[in-house]
Amino acid sequence: MSDVILDIKNVYKSYGDNDVLKNVSFSVRQNRIVGLLGPNGSGKTTLIKIISGLLSDYSGRAEICGMAPCVETKALVSYLPDRMSLPEWMTVKMAIRLFADFFADFDTERAREMLGTLGVSPDKRIGQLSKGMKEKLQLCLCMSRRAKLYVLDEPIAGVDPAARDVIMSTILGNFGEGSSILLSTHIISDVEQIFDDVILLREGRVELMGDAEELRREHGKSIDQLFRGVFKC
Repeated sequence: MSDVILDIKNVYKSYGDNDVLKNVSFSVRQNRIVGLLGPNGSGKTTLIKIISGLLSDYSGRAEICGMAPCVETKALVSYLPDRMSLPEWMTVKMAIRLFADFFADFDTERAREMLGTLGVSPDKRIGQLSKGMKEKLQLCLCMSRRAKLYVLDEPIAGVDPAARDVIMSTILGNFGEGSSILLSTHIISDVEQIFDDVILLREGRVELMGDAEELRREHGKSIDQLFRGVFKC
């Protein structure tokens, strides 16, 4: 039985004359945390939308547990977007109930524990939360599912440096055996220690990928230093 959760093969995507993804291929195996890295415009968000089933007009193959993105794979993928999508009048408690009603794999008790750990008040309206608190709430909602693949788009972009270790601990402590994480971020130095593998996108192509520790050893640099070298002006 294959341990591949996500398989991307020769994926192309364009918007008019703008080729956003160009022959992108990689796979994500079980029990791996994979860093999806690249500057703005490299194609990360487009790729994440394909994996999450939000974009369907592309060529090539994308499969989650052997299935192309569809209604069934939405039950396997837990997606954390880079922006809050819930209405600001909704309270945190209401958001928890909504996710529990919508996703059969949602663990309400786990969500409540994470809210307490991250200091998010269940009685506050979303509109009353700071940007950082909104991101913590989104993380709680995403990581409280018992998914096969967690797709995290910039999970610490709006979080102050002091809270990043707590966020990383929350991510590490709440994805289960047999699942994996694909994490897109610009803040590499603070999170690279959790990466098992990395994929560097440049102008819609895979520029570099591999086991994170092997890449460090081969190049004698951290992943952040490799990133800066690849994308220096």
